[in-house]
Amino acid sequence: MNALLDSTRQRRGPDGWLCLGLAVLLGWGLVMVASASVDLGEKTAGSSLYFFDRQLLYMVFGLACAGLAFSIPMRVWERYGFWLLAGSLLALAIVLIPGIGIRVNESRRWLDFGLFRVQVSEPARLAILIYLAGFIVRRQASLQRSVLGLLPVFLPLVAAAGLMLAEPDFGAAAIFMSVAVLMLFVGGARVRDMLGLGVVLAVSMVAITLAAPYRMARVMSFLDPWAHANNSGFQLVQSLIAVGRGEWFGVGLGASVEKLHYLPEMHTDFIFAILAEELGLIGVVALIACYAVVVWRGFAIGRRAEKLDARFEAYLCYGLSAWLGLQALVNMAVNMGLVPTKGLTLPFMSYGGSSLMTALMLAALLLRVDHETRTATTPRRVTSDHGTPVRSDFRAPSRGPAGSRSGGWLPLPAFASLVPGLRARIGRLATQIRRLP
Repeated sequence: MNALLDSTRQRRGPDGWLCLGLAVLLGWGLVMVASASVDLGEKTAGSSLYFFDRQLLYMVFGLACAGLAFSIPMRVWERYGFWLLAGSLLALAIVLIPGIGIRVNESRRWLDFGLFRVQVSEPARLAILIYLAGFIVRRQASLQRSVLGLLPVFLPLVAAAGLMLAEPDFGAAAIFMSVAVLMLFVGGARVRDMLGLGVVLAVSMVAITLAAPYRMARVMSFLDPWAHANNSGFQLVQSLIAVGRGEWFGVGLGASVEKLHYLPEMHTDFIFAILAEELGLIGVVALIACYAVVVWRGFAIGRRAEKLDARFEAYLCYGLSAWLGLQALVNMAVNMGLVPTKGLTLPFMSYGGSSLMTALMLAALLLRVDHETRTATTPRRVTSDHGTPVRSDFRAPSRGPAGSRSGGWLPLPAFASLVPGLRARIGRLATQIRRLP
């Protein structure tokens, strides 16, 4: 019976709930960018759809990159983890050089490639988490024995976080280190070591906040935004007004008042406030449900990989899912005044090429792990540098529609061939919904 269920799953293609959640977030994000930026685009570029058109272009390019990432076997990502780490640290350092890194709003976070700009911290975090998953697999025994096992990976993590803080990008550094600590904990690091590491990180974040006047201003405006409504608390006050105006069902899609140059960054970091104003509590709950589905399926894929002893894939899925969920949660909390303001985007929803393309790459890796674990047959033991077995790699003797091995490189046409299975699952779900009383 289990074998029959497994074969049925393989025929149905990718994880339907994950793909459905991602598709809803992508489509919804395009609609909200168009709605939130219509007045800004008209006044700054002469076109009400200026930001929508650019976001659509970013999405097309991001989907192409995601398709390429999906076609690469996970063992290749693991093999080149160190070079991903080295390239990320180099890019984070280069962006700080005056004349190379682009400075916007007192932050130097972007590299200009002519046709587009890249916010380096976005792809860098993804690359470093790939390295971290491989490190945990290779050094899991030392992680479980003593705190010294943390040092070889803790140093590059701190270096990356320090470079992000130098941009400055406190929010990205905080999310990055939180996800890294979670991955180390899931990977087997001792509880007392992780508690000590957590205390050090918490004290460091407090010290960093106290050392920067603008960060202290954000904290003070967070504690009492109405007392600073005309200066440091202006953005949070306008965000709270937008959320409050939404009430239960919102004022209607496109009918937001706060997007008319009252709320700064309404199409990027504070797009959630516009969504809450236009769609109300019902829209907010639906959005949270979409993120919950994606995170749930990401962890489920990781759990299935762990049962198959594919630990690199499992730890990576845990880390990527936690990153997506945590960043979405923090962004929504910022918009509602539950945590101090940070420069974090809402994944798949906020305007911005770097954020969207990185989120699509993240989703592609989750789908790649899902594909490999669904088509896995015979485990093949792989050893570490010390000769001890560290993980199972998969090989599937069956060949895909393009004649490729399902455990190896998957050509882009094969990626498209997975869509009919998703379409069939959505059709069955729609039929079940229609039969409900």
